[in-house]
Amino acid sequence: MGAALHPKMGVGADLLHGLRPSRVAPVPSPSFRFATGAARVGIISNPRSRRNWTVDLELKIGPGVLAAAPTTNAQLVETLQSFAKHRLELLVIDGGDGTVRDVLSAAAAIYGDNLPPLALLPSGKTNALALDLGIPLGWSLEDAVTAHSTGRVQTRAPIDVRRDDGDGPLRGFIFGAGGFVLATELAQGTHRFGAIDGLAVGLSLVGAIAQTCFGGSANRWRAGERVEIFNHATGETSVRELYLLLGSTLQRLPLGIKPLGTTSSGLDVLAVDSPPRMLPVAAAAVVMGKEGSWLERMGYHHGHDIPPVRLTLKRGFILDGELFPGGTIDVRTGAPIRFVTP
Repeated sequence: MGAALHPKMGVGADLLHGLRPSRVAPVPSPSFRFATGAARVGIISNPRSRRNWTVDLELKIGPGVLAAAPTTNAQLVETLQSFAKHRLELLVIDGGDGTVRDVLSAAAAIYGDNLPPLALLPSGKTNALALDLGIPLGWSLEDAVTAHSTGRVQTRAPIDVRRDDGDGPLRGFIFGAGGFVLATELAQGTHRFGAIDGLAVGLSLVGAIAQTCFGGSANRWRAGERVEIFNHATGETSVRELYLLLGSTLQRLPLGIKPLGTTSSGLDVLAVDSPPRMLPVAAAAVVMGKEGSWLERMGYHHGHDIPPVRLTLKRGFILDGELFPGGTIDVRTGAPIRFVTP
């Protein structure tokens, strides 16, 4: 979705190469002073985000605002540590969904569940979280600060993904495995041809259905993936052959599609058995938000406010547009995060 800030978090991300250096205010020293009477505001901008390629961060900020444009994980952590020392009242993220994921993931070890309110300036190739929160393209830092001063806040709980290796959690809002990995590859291809946001989602959806319906029995789209699921609440383990696994904590998705059915305040999930049955008919019903026993019988399963689960995936998984390695992961609903909105 959004361009990743650093290579550590995802498989396909790389460092900033070939772009002009970003002329940006560095992370200030502890002697920095905010403007008198103003909120303590810091902004993290991703210079790789699509709408930032030709825009200097200096043009987006005013006096008395902390600002940085990190391009590696180490720089991002250093920035967040510096911001934490200044006790921000508002943290602004200038980027797409991938940038938000990277900032929230890195911030977990620094802020824990005590993040200041966040504001988004949607500038990535996809901005599903901003769309869900009703934040328009072109929303400015000034708009965000004004909204913060009037207390306009919504909350969203992230998806918290953890491994057994001791690394910090990944935090995002759209999780997928199985066919969703292939669909994301299609989305990345549409980005290269200039399709972004809802258009990229629509083209990927159509392409995924076509690939599945017109492929043979050995088609990788139809093959599915074996997923082991351990339910922490019940202690039960099941093994499923899934065509697709999709989960999100967002209230609405791009293009108005509703594959998760009726949304809850927690993690909502769609799991489709492999191979998918009656896909053209079922897909039309699912994207319109339909749920029911006939879909269940066809192998299209919805779950709402899902308790913590442990998944074992041989292939990778997607979190907010980035591919991560497979293995055993714990997936749960994280603590709600406050977002300043229009």
